[in-house]
Amino acid sequence: MNIKRAKQEITNTIKAYLARDAFGEYQIPPVRQRPILLMGPPGIGKTQIMEQIAAETGVGLIAYTITHHTRQSALGLPYIDHHTYDGQEYAVTSYTMSEILASVYDLMERTGVREGILFLDEINCISETLTPMMLQFLQCKTFGNQKLPEGWVIVAAGNPPEYNKSVREFDVVTLDRVKRIDVQEDYPVWKEYAYQRGLHSAVISYLDIRPDNFYKIEAAADGLQFATARGWEDLSALLTTYEALGLPVDREVVGQYIQLPRIAKDFANYLELYRKYQRVYRVDEIVAGQWEAVRASEFAAAPFDEKLSVIGLILSRLSEHAHAAQRMDALTDALYADLTRVKGALTTAPVAKALTAIIEDRSKELESGRASGTLDTERKRRLQLEIAQLEQYLHAVEHKNESDNDKAFDVLRTQFGAQTAKRAECVTTAGQSLDNAFAFLEQATGESQEMVLFATELTANPYTAWYIQNCGCEAYFRHNQALLFDDTRSKILDEIQKAKENH
Repeated sequence: MNIKRAKQEITNTIKAYLARDAFGEYQIPPVRQRPILLMGPPGIGKTQIMEQIAAETGVGLIAYTITHHTRQSALGLPYIDHHTYDGQEYAVTSYTMSEILASVYDLMERTGVREGILFLDEINCISETLTPMMLQFLQCKTFGNQKLPEGWVIVAAGNPPEYNKSVREFDVVTLDRVKRIDVQEDYPVWKEYAYQRGLHSAVISYLDIRPDNFYKIEAAADGLQFATARGWEDLSALLTTYEALGLPVDREVVGQYIQLPRIAKDFANYLELYRKYQRVYRVDEIVAGQWEAVRASEFAAAPFDEKLSVIGLILSRLSEHAHAAQRMDALTDALYADLTRVKGALTTAPVAKALTAIIEDRSKELESGRASGTLDTERKRRLQLEIAQLEQYLHAVEHKNESDNDKAFDVLRTQFGAQTAKRAECVTTAGQSLDNAFAFLEQATGESQEMVLFATELTANPYTAWYIQNCGCEAYFRHNQALLFDDTRSKILDEIQKAKENH
């Protein structure tokens, strides 16, 4: 299955394992909660989905690459203890707590989160001395005489033997005690993730043109050469930062991430064209509605690969504007809820004290989420912005030094009015950018395959899709209706033709 389906399967499993009955007992007893064994090629996102699952389900996450551990760190150090049996004292070997189990208890103590995921990567590449202990852990959830706390789900990940010479095969006894999920690379699914994470549009547009280069592992004289999902994502982060710093990215730099020379060379060459398209088409002018007529003519006459790249550039800008609008909308809603809470506390506390209490709550939520791994990037960023805005509100209230709560709250109303104006500005900017992009493509190509592609990508991108759903876009709906009409007409004509052939 693909990584998206695997993520859903693991999420469903965790929900089932943590479900309780009317008496507070787990509906699936811990002894029947099989560890999840996630098997798939390296670099396709196994670790990333665990972070997402923890954030979305609100449970803790402890992650280890198990190959970094020895028998002692996983099992604990031996020491001599003394016990009396039938009046006779015996020296008995005991063990200190496993480092892995101790980290689970540490997280529970720090955050108060009592349930979570223990993720063990590269599970089938462990050392020979650690193998028996790890198999015992998968089968019994214990290291020595110490047990994983109830409410913690084991998820282990490994690579098939064709990708790693160090792989050890599991025996039937172990495999019969795990829930095995096999995953494969899938570019369309990864593309959804890439949009969500805001990956560089050069990477996405290149892989749209060359989807076969998304994931490849090939044997060469000097070892394996490869291009992986992890490599593309890390390269994307580098591209974004290098561009901001004005640093060059050439074939040598690309090859440090995409370690299959022919693909690295191909992408580096594409990147040069991509930069050329940035200069020639001036995408910022297009989304601002200020393009020159010659740009539309050049686009209309361009090869299809070039059109795909330019559409990718346009979509990247539209995604940025829509994301800004979505983030500002979420922040405004959160601040509205905060001020509603402040207003409800006015009978018992001054405005400044009520604001301070909310800031403390949000700060604790942020810190706890960071420690437990339960915050995704977007939620963390929203909390940071919310705390900063609330601190600004508190400063404004303290500066006015109003002793009357109603007047102090009027200060907050003024501050919040500025926030709603910012939201309106972001929404307007995103909407105008969409309208301008449609107008450019209408002028350049009209109702064409490029327009179909553009409308499809707007739907696939989570930020532009959110904007269209919540704020509307007349041009998008107009073109979609035309596309739907054409699709229906084509189906009717096909059916008529088939009917003629049958008679």
